[in-house]
Amino acid sequence: MDMVINIDERTIVKPAKETPKDPIWLSNLDLMTTSVHITNIYLYRNNNGDAKFFDTELLKHALAKVLVPFYPLADRLRYDNGGRLEINCNSEGVLFMVAETESVMDDLVGCAPTVELLKLTPFIDRSAGVYIA
Repeated sequence: MDMVINIDERTIVKPAKETPKDPIWLSNLDLMTTSVHITNIYLYRNNNGDAKFFDTELLKHALAKVLVPFYPLADRLRYDNGGRLEINCNSEGVLFMVAETESVMDDLVGCAPTVELLKLTPFIDRSAGVYIA
């Protein structure tokens, strides 16, 4: 049976408070790494059958709070006037998605990538020159 995943919500979560706006210079060591986008998907099993075990509003609120001290994660990369890559501290935020499926966790054994699972990963339009830090 094919797994069907329904995306219920896509939203951008920004830091809960004002964060520094000065750009962050990247070291030569930072610049040596390959520019890749790493996607994390967290799956949680509802072992108790509690309908409210996964309170997305609470998770978004907590994420907004943690983005304050870790503000560069909510920023974007850009090139400065000299052509060097830096973190543009603009507090644009991070993508938060909520999805549902009728499948069970055991269907994901082996975690082989599928077209349905790819729906859970954000599309990165690299032609726009916008990079997520």
